[in-house]
Amino acid sequence: MMKWNSFKAQAVIAASAMVSTLAMAGPDLGEAQQQATNWHAIIMFMIFVGGTLFITKWAAKQTTNTKDFYTAGGGISGFQNGLAIAGDYMSAASFLGISAMVFSSGFDGLLYSLGFMVGWPIVLFLIAERLRNLGKYNLSDVVSFRLEEKPVRTLAAVSSLVVVAFYLIAQMVGAGQLIKLLFGLNYNIAVVIVGLLMMAYVIFGGMLATTWVQIIKAVLLLSGATFMAFMVMKAVGFSFSNMFSQAIEVYSSVRHISLEEASKIMGPGSLASNPIDAISLGLALMFGTAGLPHILMRFFTVKDAKEARKSVVVATGFIGYFYLLTFIIGFGAILFVSNNPQFLDVAKAAVTGKLELVGGNNMAAVHLSDALGGDLFMGFISAVAFATILAVVAGLTLSGASAISHDLYANVFRKGKTTPESELRMSKIATLGLAIFAMILGILFEKQNVAFMVGLAFSVACCANFPILVLSMFWKGLTTRGAVIGGVVGLVTAVVLIILSKAVWVDTLKISDTPINPFNGPAIFAMPLSFLCCWFFSITDNSARAKAERKAFDAQYVRSMTGIGISGASDH
Repeated sequence: MMKWNSFKAQAVIAASAMVSTLAMAGPDLGEAQQQATNWHAIIMFMIFVGGTLFITKWAAKQTTNTKDFYTAGGGISGFQNGLAIAGDYMSAASFLGISAMVFSSGFDGLLYSLGFMVGWPIVLFLIAERLRNLGKYNLSDVVSFRLEEKPVRTLAAVSSLVVVAFYLIAQMVGAGQLIKLLFGLNYNIAVVIVGLLMMAYVIFGGMLATTWVQIIKAVLLLSGATFMAFMVMKAVGFSFSNMFSQAIEVYSSVRHISLEEASKIMGPGSLASNPIDAISLGLALMFGTAGLPHILMRFFTVKDAKEARKSVVVATGFIGYFYLLTFIIGFGAILFVSNNPQFLDVAKAAVTGKLELVGGNNMAAVHLSDALGGDLFMGFISAVAFATILAVVAGLTLSGASAISHDLYANVFRKGKTTPESELRMSKIATLGLAIFAMILGILFEKQNVAFMVGLAFSVACCANFPILVLSMFWKGLTTRGAVIGGVVGLVTAVVLIILSKAVWVDTLKISDTPINPFNGPAIFAMPLSFLCCWFFSITDNSARAKAERKAFDAQYVRSMTGIGISGASDH
């Protein structure tokens, strides 16, 4: 045990040193400036971190095996899990990114608000119950239920890790900018702090600690966002039409454009100017939710399918309410932040010719809290935003660790011949590696808009995970060959199209001034291609293995609909 602790300590020190020396790159979408220390924020931040570390210490005593580590022993209630799912889903992209997008371009931000929301009915009606009845720890258990385990698990684990990587970028960037803005710390150091805290939650507390961090964060975030939205609506007489008309006037004056030009923020702008990009974004946000590994993993923390359905209903209610609030907060930022000199970065605006906020435009919601409630409320909202990031990052890390240890290590490399102790040890080593990886990504992508980065994670999830997951549960004809080829095609196509797009090829990698792929989202191309390959390579597969897999569908279907066999067979 002493050796393990010594190894962790040395690795953390090495990671800190390595990450702090890395250079920064990325598009100029809001680099945070180092600011004077905000003591209210620091005090509330310390209270939250202290409280959650205490929970982690308690959870560590309850976490004695792999089931506890991955699923909190299946002992979370439906309501608690619904609140935790909401806490896991309402990420930095939601709170900081969407409000920043509404602040910058109005209606475009609503596309993300609605898009993040509409995926939940699909999860409720198609995924939740069957997932809980078929799986044990994660989505790989479900897709490999009747298919050949090694290739299918490998594919599911790799695609899950890619989704986790894109999602982690957004959270680490949001956290780094927030701490840099509030605590006066260097961005690199801020990212390392987040990585170390995330490591502590997951390594020591597992899913139980992560769940309670997410529940606490959800309650705090909903409370803070409700107060902000209430204050904004109170200022406009609780009238949406007043809020919109006043926002247009302020937008016109601060950007020195006509009212007619400013009124365009109430209609589709740059995000939807290209119909292919708009449809692609819609597909990604709608179907990507049902392929997010860290969200799907939460359905295994409840005791049965009934509680899983209840989780989705509770989560959908809280999430829908929250996304309405983010839209109000974004317009509130236009009203109270864009025309307030204390929040504007005049020097940077002179260079870019655009309206720039102190700390970058991702900080619009934080500045609005200062405008509405002063330093004390800003301290609370900042601590909540940080809690938001930590909770999501912990959930992501846990799902990434399960892909590495449960899928790749235990079931692919060791072919199921592992002990719970060795799998748990591998989970903790994987968590350590993921934390270091997340810190590096956070530094490389410092200036990206966090909502946009999460949109890319949804794109990969809907192209690689969703087709295989839904076909494995609903289509008798799916074979291992079809699933693997379809999944690989969806994953590779999505990632390649993202790399060749403007956001990565031009803005981050700076390889050329023009992107090879003119479209921002890959979903409209990669998802249908993935489904097509799954179908074609399955129907043309006449091997003995494929015939056995088709026969096994009936037993899987009964299990998915009724849950019969879970207690005994779920440990397959």
